[in-house]
Amino acid sequence: MLQNVTTTPARRALEFGIYRDGDNNLDAIQESTLSQALQTSRTDSRIEFTVQDTTSLRPDGDGVEHGTLHTAQYTIADGNVAGVHVGKAHDMSDEQNLARFVAQTLDDAQAAGAKQTWIDLVDHGGGDGGGLETRDGDVMPMPKIADAIADGVAMHAQEHPEDSGRTVDGVVANQCLMDTMGFADALSHAGVKYLAASPETMLAPGVPSNVAHAIAAHQDDPKAMGKAIVNDVMRTKYDAGGFGNFGPAAAFDVLDLDPAKMTRAKEAIKRLNDAAAASAPEAHGAIREDARGIDGMVRFPEATKDMPWRADRPAIAFYDTLAGDTRLDGDLRSDAKAAADAVRSLVLAHRESASFEPFDGADYSDAAGPTVHVPTTRGEIDPWASDGVSETDNEFYRDVDEDAMTRVVA
Repeated sequence: MLQNVTTTPARRALEFGIYRDGDNNLDAIQESTLSQALQTSRTDSRIEFTVQDTTSLRPDGDGVEHGTLHTAQYTIADGNVAGVHVGKAHDMSDEQNLARFVAQTLDDAQAAGAKQTWIDLVDHGGGDGGGLETRDGDVMPMPKIADAIADGVAMHAQEHPEDSGRTVDGVVANQCLMDTMGFADALSHAGVKYLAASPETMLAPGVPSNVAHAIAAHQDDPKAMGKAIVNDVMRTKYDAGGFGNFGPAAAFDVLDLDPAKMTRAKEAIKRLNDAAAASAPEAHGAIREDARGIDGMVRFPEATKDMPWRADRPAIAFYDTLAGDTRLDGDLRSDAKAAADAVRSLVLAHRESASFEPFDGADYSDAAGPTVHVPTTRGEIDPWASDGVSETDNEFYRDVDEDAMTRVVA
């Protein structure tokens, strides 16, 4: 942590923390997020990056042998790298480590006089089942990520009570499948205001670090900020050599995690789930057909059918389908419309890909907004729970009685 932080005149608009876990097969390709940060800092002095990078890359130096897994910590601003410290590799799936990084980023934000603080999680994803994992298989699941962010905010406030109002304004999930109602709800409880994430598969390097510019340029206009972030992601093209260019995301959203909006969405979803469970058997059959008519996420042919995220379905599309099904009674359809509208109110900006290589042919037009876990077969109900990967062991799933809907559709 920074010691004896003193207030400085506001100079930076944004402190952007990059928490990059390179302890896996994405180490080399996702390192470009750091060169993107350096380039962005050269053209936008309003941004400072706080970086924690666990990697096996870079040559000998700082007492680390080439190819050895290690953690580098530093800041990037004005095209310069400063405060470099290289040491033993951190366990990036450890909740306490993420909390310390969040606290450090907030410390740096205070020192820089930054107006906002965002955290970029760079790793493999996994939705509610896990979003930060290490080579040995340890996973920090969604609820723990949110807990770690809240703990880091508390650590900063305790060490710097004069800056106790500072929090994490937004989270960028540079990972697959992290645009879920469960993650959004958990982050909202942690005081996070925005989530930028994809409901679908992402291709590394993923979210370009220049989204920091979109955030810094639109801090007083959330809708413009969300649109700029989504446009930056969906317009990015990476060069795959002989394979041509590819975009990082099949679909991407920015969500507004306002607590009142989240409460309305949860109440509406719970009301629908309970009504569906209490409906007549013939209604159960119609609801089941509607759910099975909507593709689950991970929409590429090489994915094995037992991948748990195939049970994650776009919430708005599911609820809209129920709302338009005349086989259901009016009250149930009204509940479904209210749930769809409440979830839709969370979406500040969205775009989907019309042709997402290499998974061309998949339709992402319904992937507007977050997903919910809606398994349509018994085998899709937490298929990897025995291996420690659970999409249902979270507060959102319990609060909205999602198991009631599961009993109807599966």
